[in-house]
Amino acid sequence: MKSYVVGGAVRDGLLGLPVADRDWVVVGATPEEMTAKGFRAVGKDFPVFLHPQTQEEYALARTERKSGRGYKGFTVYATPEVTLEEDLRRRDLTINAMARGEDGALIDPFGGARDLEAGVLRHVSDAFREDPVRILRVARFAARFDFRVAAETLVLMREMVEAGEVEDLVSERVWQEFARGLVEPHPQRMLEVLEECGALAHLLPPLRLDAGLREALARAAAASAPLPVRFTVLTARLEEPALRSLSERLRAPNEVRELALTYCRCRDGLRRAAEGSAGELLETLKRADALRRPERFAELLAAARIADPGLHAGAGRLERAFAAAQGVDAGSIARAAASPGEIPARLDRAREEAIAQALS
Repeated sequence: MKSYVVGGAVRDGLLGLPVADRDWVVVGATPEEMTAKGFRAVGKDFPVFLHPQTQEEYALARTERKSGRGYKGFTVYATPEVTLEEDLRRRDLTINAMARGEDGALIDPFGGARDLEAGVLRHVSDAFREDPVRILRVARFAARFDFRVAAETLVLMREMVEAGEVEDLVSERVWQEFARGLVEPHPQRMLEVLEECGALAHLLPPLRLDAGLREALARAAAASAPLPVRFTVLTARLEEPALRSLSERLRAPNEVRELALTYCRCRDGLRRAAEGSAGELLETLKRADALRRPERFAELLAAARIADPGLHAGAGRLERAFAAAQGVDAGSIARAAASPGEIPARLDRAREEAIAQALS
């Protein structure tokens, strides 16, 4: 029974990046032996155990065979006879198919260290084609490291797309990988890789990747924008029906889709804000629900500035308008109103006057 650190911990260690979590592969053991040593079984689809002290994951060495369509159509074999190299061979990319022994020695049967140094994403074996999620993973790693995809791997990815493999991906799995790629340092690279292999049109049909979108995503990354802002930047040019369809297709979380939809509805107001009247600015604030949800409004303005630098002046005026409207004492106006029905109109007038004065 031997244990090896595998995958991302080895890769990131070679890159000089901090290693937060370590995954282990155990060769030559049975589930019963792991349990007897105090490990706790947690795997559902294959044998994974938690170390009794460190709580790190230890998986029995395994091989996989395709038994159906999609990313769940696999039969797993985990026996003491499975070797470390056989376990590493089933992995997606050479840079993720390295291990370190308990003595620290690097085990690299597929040239992962060489590809890591060259900045190349290369599949380990033809078994790559058995899991369509790997198309998304390659795109995500391109977004993380700004690596290029090996020509033979790109050919394989295209063949998988043409065979309809990506159509079998469930929305939740697509969103999981897509969202992780969107918050990486080079999110535009994810879209470029998906476009190069033909998957973009299948997975994100309304989107059109051009220089403007590439630059906007790069600005979002440079600003360390959170996921809702980056998704809003990504979809900033879509009309509401297309945006709703894409959000539903991806099963995007509510806070993500709500910001994108709010931007879509306020887009015209944002464009007019640089020259708009106090009344027009107030209407945009109301459409954005800015006074009730100031945090989301701040994200909306951040997305506007990133998606279109031409909106910077308008966003600045909206910020000043928001501060002025926020300063109106709604309580005193409500108490002075003759009836509850008067309150909304009186509030609007007071806020519009405050905005006009602030911008004069």
